[in-house]
Amino acid sequence: MRISQQLRLAVTAGVAGVLTLLGWSPAYATVGAASRTLPSFNGSVYAVAFLGGTVYVGGSFTAATTHGRQVERRRLAAFDARTGELLNWAPTADRTVRALAATGDSVYAAGDFGTASGAGRDALARFDARSGELGEFAHRVDGMPRALAVAHGRLFLGGDFTSVDGEDRTRLAAFRLADGALDEDWTPTADAPVYALATFGRRVYLGGSFHRTNQVRSTRRLSAVDAVSGDLDRDFRPQPTAVVHAVAADSSGVYAGLGGLGGRAEAWTTGGRQRWSRFFDGDVQAVAVLNGTAYVGGHFDRACLTANVDKFGDCDDDNRSRIKLAAIDADGDLADWAPQANGIQGVRAVTASRGLGAIAAGGDFTMVGGNARHRIAAFG
Repeated sequence: MRISQQLRLAVTAGVAGVLTLLGWSPAYATVGAASRTLPSFNGSVYAVAFLGGTVYVGGSFTAATTHGRQVERRRLAAFDARTGELLNWAPTADRTVRALAATGDSVYAAGDFGTASGAGRDALARFDARSGELGEFAHRVDGMPRALAVAHGRLFLGGDFTSVDGEDRTRLAAFRLADGALDEDWTPTADAPVYALATFGRRVYLGGSFHRTNQVRSTRRLSAVDAVSGDLDRDFRPQPTAVVHAVAADSSGVYAGLGGLGGRAEAWTTGGRQRWSRFFDGDVQAVAVLNGTAYVGGHFDRACLTANVDKFGDCDDDNRSRIKLAAIDADGDLADWAPQANGIQGVRAVTASRGLGAIAAGGDFTMVGGNARHRIAAFG
């Protein structure tokens, strides 16, 4: 789940007090590898979003456990970044929440659901960030949303859908934050699913399995469109060689998590030139960037120190243990950061808060660094 410029600005509110209580500082190149104690969840966490001193999570879970007591949390929950305490914020969804975006006083959710907090909501909903009250934001989505991002007064949606509110929208759409209406002018297209979105400056970066953006060839799997007009940015054509599961961006460029044989984390300049590529023995399903360091998650166990992998995707040469989580520094070197999670699917989402100097990860893991951490972890 990816942080826009607006979200970064919102997060800075009250930062001084948060940092004092958490002991987190954005000045370090990498965050700590030990996760603090947090609530645990009885099902997968697919999406994580920071807003101020709150962390929001979405997934397939139906309950959270805090202080040894289980409480109902049906696919949406929140906890206090200052204390790790589960909050009373408890809207519901009847099926899996796969993406979150938080900005201002709103938390947006997208996924497989047909109802939210007991009311009909077709795969997309807005909740009050404080009370959890369901908003009037309601649209008909013909297909499956998979990604959300916020920038330039818009909520961007990506996935595998063909229309919104009866209007043609081929795997991409935008809504005006001011009134919640579908943006009639933002109509880029992709010819196959969009799995990830990230925003920076005027660009919306798209990641997925597509081969054409706006019907233009050679824009496969990773591309950029204008956040206001939806026009294809023809200056950015990196063309990664495998499906892109996750995207993040900062002033230095773009970062992506890839599948393929083994899996990769890759970075490009804003002009589409590759900066670095790191190979793993499993898919990289999540990526976030903080202070120039890329934090990645997936279902890998080893980080390869060369590009050589065998026919099964395993590292052929020297490698390092990096179970489900790893970090790559600004030069493309594997960082020492190694929290060591567990599970088969491992980590599904990683997100960063520049204001808090923190990273949060969600997925299917139940242990991090030998300690019980059921499906959510936070590092600072």
